Amino acid sequence: MLVISCIKQVPDTTQVKIDPVTNTLIRDGIPFIINPYDAHALEEGLRLKDRYGMRSVALSMGPPNTVATLRKAYALGVDEAILLSDRRFGGADTLATSKVLSAAIARLAQEEEVAVVLCGKQTIDGDTAQVGPGIASRLGYSQLTLVDRIEWVDPLKKRIRVRRKLEGRHEIVEAPLPVLITVVRELNRPRYPVVAKRLEAEDREVALWDNAVLKLEEESVGLKGSPTWVSKIFSPEREQGEIIGNGMADPHGAALLLLDKLAEKDILAL
Repeated sequence: MLVISCIKQVPDTTQVKIDPVTNTLIRDGIPFIINPYDAHALEEGLRLKDRYGMRSVALSMGPPNTVATLRKAYALGVDEAILLSDRRFGGADTLATSKVLSAAIARLAQEEEVAVVLCGKQTIDGDTAQVGPGIASRLGYSQLTLVDRIEWVDPLKKRIRVRRKLEGRHEIVEAPLPVLITVVRELNRPRYPVVAKRLEAEDREVALWDNAVLKLEEESVGLKGSPTWVSKIFSPEREQGEIIGNGMADPHGAALLLLDKLAEKDILAL
């Protein structure tokens, strides 16, 4: 059985700069990382592999340089890494992205039974939280979002039990396999690759699937297949912070100064 972890290569948001003329990201010289939520999805896929003997696959859609991110997945221990890359896929919104990822998962399912698909709850560059649910809807898989614990998986009965993190409470849910799960950071602590695995990963093949492999209608993918688009990207303006009093030497006095400041701004009524 397969456990598939969908991961995305994203720019390190601490290094992002915006072109003031085109309102687009300046990508030259920007370091890229695995989307942090997806790193937890990848880790959980490896734990399911270790616990239940599933075969783990890392799946990513992106430009050719995403190979570097998938090699990191190899270094962590996945059995197979697949890059979905084609100029026709460029400019995709969440709808078109979920279409391409779903087609790849369906293709894998023709060769081997899929038990679990894991995604981060959202990406730090888009923050839409739409791609995972979009995949589940397209494939007709059970959909479990905001999961912070996988209680158990029963491959024979094809059932799974998870805990979902909701506002102020948790929810225990059982569902049939195959299932798509979106995960939160509390799910696990991602492992670090050992040196031997890193060296081995440099020689591992990352499979490249373009549209010649997936055979999707060009009008349904990429920019052409995206009903939404980004009209403008900008950095929000932030007011400079202010240090009030000396909280270490005089915490009581600092607290009184803070109350006065909040009252001045009509945030707190005294």
